[in-house]
Amino acid sequence: MHSSVGVGKKLRDGRAGLAAPAPQLLEPLSRRKSASDFRRAIVTFEAFADLITISLAVTLGYLAYYNLELGKHVYYSMHTVIGASLLLALIMVLMLDRAGAYGRGNSLLRVRETEQVLRVSAQGFLVSFAISFFGSFLFSRWLLVVCAVLVPLLLFVQKTFMYLFIRTLHSRGYGNEKVLIYGSGCTGRRVFSVLAHSPKLGLDPVAFVDDDPSKVGTTIFEMGYERRRSACVIPGPITRELIENRGIDLVVIAIPAVSREKFIQTVQESLSGNARVSFVPSHFLPSDPLIDYQDVDGVLLASFGKYPRRFAYEIAKRVCDVIGSSLLMLLGLPILLIIALLIIVDSRGPIFFHQERVGQNGKLFWMFKFRTMQSTASPYDLSPRTSDDPRITRIGKLLRVTSFDELPQLLNVLQGNMSLVGPRPEMPFIVDEYTERHWQRLQVKPGLTGLWQLSGDRAFLIHENVEYDLYYIQHRNFFMDMAILLHTSIFAMRGI
Repeated sequence: MHSSVGVGKKLRDGRAGLAAPAPQLLEPLSRRKSASDFRRAIVTFEAFADLITISLAVTLGYLAYYNLELGKHVYYSMHTVIGASLLLALIMVLMLDRAGAYGRGNSLLRVRETEQVLRVSAQGFLVSFAISFFGSFLFSRWLLVVCAVLVPLLLFVQKTFMYLFIRTLHSRGYGNEKVLIYGSGCTGRRVFSVLAHSPKLGLDPVAFVDDDPSKVGTTIFEMGYERRRSACVIPGPITRELIENRGIDLVVIAIPAVSREKFIQTVQESLSGNARVSFVPSHFLPSDPLIDYQDVDGVLLASFGKYPRRFAYEIAKRVCDVIGSSLLMLLGLPILLIIALLIIVDSRGPIFFHQERVGQNGKLFWMFKFRTMQSTASPYDLSPRTSDDPRITRIGKLLRVTSFDELPQLLNVLQGNMSLVGPRPEMPFIVDEYTERHWQRLQVKPGLTGLWQLSGDRAFLIHENVEYDLYYIQHRNFFMDMAILLHTSIFAMRGI
């Protein structure tokens, strides 16, 4: 979604010279200023909360280190501890700000936020370790280790509560901006779902506008399992009067193939009604080197460049895959045995289900899962779209909701066919229909989990929604992988 704020400057400046502007034109501008003030206040509060949380984590880390008598038991006065904790907290808040942690477009399923916390925490304590090793000031290594664990942990907890707090404020009408989505098709529904799942943005999609009379009057729900939010479709086209009457602050043109004339007309009408305009870009041609996806106000945008190869990252990722999958299989062995027993009791057929999938660079491999469907179901039919699909067994519904059916894929990770984090592997007959854009998913190893699994767009088939995978391929790093795994564990425990 691309903002076109500058386009309407001349129109707005020209309106400022009128002696008595219409009252309805002042209301959206006033609300927009209120929303802007709200965001500034929230950013200030969030930075201050991060400062206090980091300082508190370091202080608690010292108390744990001192009372548990770890290491050589170096004593520091509380004045020294508090002073050092505040200094470290200030440095880390500045680093978080530089990393974009306080930007409005920092949503992306909150994975980017967690990744920034992990990365900045690691960078801060690596510098502290270096100072401790080479400097004359004596730091206890044990103290640094304890604090290096507590700081990102408490920051993650604090930011989770901050997210819930901001979402509650927005749900009560504070700091919101009304959004009108032009187009109720697939793209429009995705935009609605993204905004509905990103309440921290403060963008409230209130309605769809569509020029197709057959769609007018229908109600569209957000994608995903919960489907709590919905909006109705009203007749088009978008006009200045429609925007003013509904007090719209932002119009999103969610018709990638919209004609140039209709696009310009919609932009002009929106700006004349004092609403900002954003749009989803049109589809790229197969020959275009589609590379980069960025998150702006919660919607992914495409740009151009080259996918970087990070050999050190790939080696480290493979080491983490082997260690992580081995530990998960060892620790989860009782759960695996219980699931296997439940499958045997629930329905006839094998415990495991294996299926040929397409991996990195188009290489075929056998993917393992716990069986969640009746043994008579065809293994290469399209996956069920709803939980009441008659092919799914009783225990299979629970396994699919919690994603526990994917646990046997830890074997695939050990074998090197998959990774813990990456795009989901597709079936060969679907890959045969891939466009050049879709083939870019195959540049990396498929994963057990990824951004798509955390999104509301799970209601779509994998090949119908590649934006999250392309974004991950461009921006993948160690801390993003850790953030995705952390959010996946919470996602699974919530059972959604």
